[in-house]
Amino acid sequence: LRHRTHTHTFPRDAVRVMTRPQVSRVPFMVDSSKFEIVEAGLKCSQGKCIVNSISLKVGEAEFVRHAETVRRHGAAVVVMAFDEEGQAADQASKVRICERSFRILTERLGFDPHDIIFDPNILTIATGMEEHANYARDFIEATREIKRRCPGCRVSGGVSNLSFGFRGVNVIREAMHSAFLYHAIQAGMDMGIVNAGLLQVYSDIPDDLLRLVEDVIFNRHPGATEALLERSVVEREAAEARKRGGGGAVAAVVEWRTKPVGERLTHSLVKGIDEFIVEDTEEARAAADGAGLPTLSVIEGPLMAGMNVVGDLFGSGKMFLPQVIKSARVMKKAVAYLLPFMDAEKKVRIAEREARGEAEDANDAEESAGVVLLATVKGDVHDIGKNIVGVVLGCNNYRVVDLGVMVPCETIVAKAQELRADIIGLSGLITPSLDEMVFVARELRKAGLRIPLLIGGATTSRMHTAVKIAPQYETAEHPVVHVLDASKSVVVVSSLLDTKPGGTRGEFVAEVMELYEEMREEHYDSLKDRVCVPLADALAGRPVLEFGGAKAPPVPRQLGIKTFGPAGEGEGGAAAAAADECISLEALVPFIDWGPFFQTWQLRGKYPNRGYPKLFNDPDVGPEARKLHAEALVMMEELMADKSLWVRGVSAVFPANSVDHADVEVYADEARSTPLATFHMLRQQGEKGDSPNDVHFMSQADFIAPKGSGGGGGDGDGVRDYLGMFAVAVFGVRELCAQFEAQHDDYRKIMAQALADRFAEAAAEWLHHRMRTTEWGFSPEESLDYADMLKVKYQGIRPAPGYPTQPDHTEKQTLWRLLDVEARAGIELTGSMAMLPGAAVSALVFAHPDANYFAVGRLGKDQVEEYAARKGMPVEEVERWLSSNLNYR
Repeated sequence: LRHRTHTHTFPRDAVRVMTRPQVSRVPFMVDSSKFEIVEAGLKCSQGKCIVNSISLKVGEAEFVRHAETVRRHGAAVVVMAFDEEGQAADQASKVRICERSFRILTERLGFDPHDIIFDPNILTIATGMEEHANYARDFIEATREIKRRCPGCRVSGGVSNLSFGFRGVNVIREAMHSAFLYHAIQAGMDMGIVNAGLLQVYSDIPDDLLRLVEDVIFNRHPGATEALLERSVVEREAAEARKRGGGGAVAAVVEWRTKPVGERLTHSLVKGIDEFIVEDTEEARAAADGAGLPTLSVIEGPLMAGMNVVGDLFGSGKMFLPQVIKSARVMKKAVAYLLPFMDAEKKVRIAEREARGEAEDANDAEESAGVVLLATVKGDVHDIGKNIVGVVLGCNNYRVVDLGVMVPCETIVAKAQELRADIIGLSGLITPSLDEMVFVARELRKAGLRIPLLIGGATTSRMHTAVKIAPQYETAEHPVVHVLDASKSVVVVSSLLDTKPGGTRGEFVAEVMELYEEMREEHYDSLKDRVCVPLADALAGRPVLEFGGAKAPPVPRQLGIKTFGPAGEGEGGAAAAAADECISLEALVPFIDWGPFFQTWQLRGKYPNRGYPKLFNDPDVGPEARKLHAEALVMMEELMADKSLWVRGVSAVFPANSVDHADVEVYADEARSTPLATFHMLRQQGEKGDSPNDVHFMSQADFIAPKGSGGGGGDGDGVRDYLGMFAVAVFGVRELCAQFEAQHDDYRKIMAQALADRFAEAAAEWLHHRMRTTEWGFSPEESLDYADMLKVKYQGIRPAPGYPTQPDHTEKQTLWRLLDVEARAGIELTGSMAMLPGAAVSALVFAHPDANYFAVGRLGKDQVEEYAARKGMPVEEVERWLSSNLNYR
């Protein structure tokens, strides 16, 4: 009898049932989240009860009190595998908690072992999360060990939890439950909560399904989850077919293969199935040829009809980006098959016209909904978001011409004119790209182009587009529009190109231009309210950190430069010959932050299932997120096996001191006589509010002990402090993407780029961890788990030059010179200070316990001029690099 209300009164109907003599002979299970209600139930029971449940999560003293109450009433008890640290997930913790509970109950309280029922937590498998993959096997093995160490006890569990990820596909769930119980019972499981009427007989489970299920239960290989997910799609379709009067799984597959070729093509496109696409495309081409129609009619007819379905489903939120990318892969393979036929037909038409002496026919040009020209601007190397936009637009019959990365302005202008582009799209990730976009917009106007301009990329914003870019180019004929992500690109492009009478273009453009004008007024009005204090006041209001006692700068175990490279032969292996230490993809896997991976694929859960891993529980995007994650894990295994990606990096720790609370000097050795280099820092100037936590004007220089701060010797007799730094990158991505592009496989291309980004960030996390615990060693006992590491619960920070704590990207040049990054690690800097390859991270490392992340924010002209003088740069150049931070026009 379950009772989970907030009242302490036991249900009256339960009391009436429990006190009837005929019924009270049957053991009742009293289940409540409040122990006082359990106790009330025990007082009402005439026979032997089972209490569900108690655990050590309330602490040992309270656990003992609950257990004594249960024993006093002669009841048996379910003991959950929880303790003060939380739920037992792996085999070791399940056994440890259960054995500890058993000793307390039997040795201290005199419990009959046969009255103890352990629930070691059956947890959900096949979620796509690597840490969940062993849950079933861990339960089975833990059961075996618990029965050995705790003689006489019973083991139970909630079996339905196991298959929670396959809700709605009963044939999969039933097979999972039956197979799991078959093995768990052999290991010693006594009882479980399961719908016995929906269990398959183990020997009756089809061999192919049993193999898939047991591969997942025992985590036999990395692709087990994905294989079962694919089978679940077939079974779901079979269930839908049965509802319509069809047959089973095989019948469902056969059913769609027996439909007309147009419907088969649509099915393949929507489901992302490329197994039959060449066969079906050829059938459609042959039919068109027999009817006297050109090959192009297959693309314009059944293939585009299928892609229109994909577009409608994506637009209505019924398909997600990974599925759309797979659909595009199928479409590209179909078009690639048809291209030779189209080229042959075109040659015949041209020869026939020439024989008749006729001019070129405009119909020979490729037909599309419009030509969209895309480019990552000069100096920027990031293009994963642009690639996704290109695929999505291509799925909607737009001809997409992607000029790639680091594209000069003159190339964009020339190509737009040559192709007679209908839309130009600019992309960029780093902040200098914002100024390059302004420059491109200005040059487009000078060239007399009248083409709508789209702006996108991680560093862009609607406000920056409205204030900085649009005024350089915008008119009603060729507006400038910020596009938030790929899902919005189709709506924006289709609205801009809908020029027919009564079309959406006029209203859409007017609305955007009106909005941007309002945003400009709002921005310039807000500048009047944004107050920057004088630099002298900001300096006087700096935080004064301690550099003595417990907060004295830790002396590094190793000073100087250290290089990292891959093990093995080939391009990466040759480079690794000079590396001081090897770094492998396998070593980086525990440091991967999966959250941004799902953001790249635009899979976002709704509250309370936002973020990774809660995203997997979202009823809408959860199944697709699990499938995507499983496919990512499979590709990761491939990348690690064939070593097609490798990592190179360089790190160092140098003696350092701050100077005038503004710069940080780095020295070659402890003599600290001559600076090797100077890092120039910026200080907050934005007026502070009333919050007690927001009173100081911060600078990175505050985290390094100043010269002359006492007690250290060296120049200025200052405290001896130190500064760490590193740069790391993933190589091989460009070659891998070119390979997938040649195979018309955008899905694997984007997946490879997304994983390379994750490995680069993981490498940065790995390097920083090594510096904290080994090379520098200021946190030698650190033992943070994955979640706490991502929450930055370690000591110190690793801010990157060009980001909020120091928004000037040119400071990377100092780091590159100091570490000789290009020679030692092969990582280049572009003219806009983007790192090449694009999957790269660089950072400075501060060890002070009070160092924290902050945003410099708005800067006054006095600091900009003083900063330019310190750097020896013209003020105008500094203003260009810091344009997004200036508090003046």
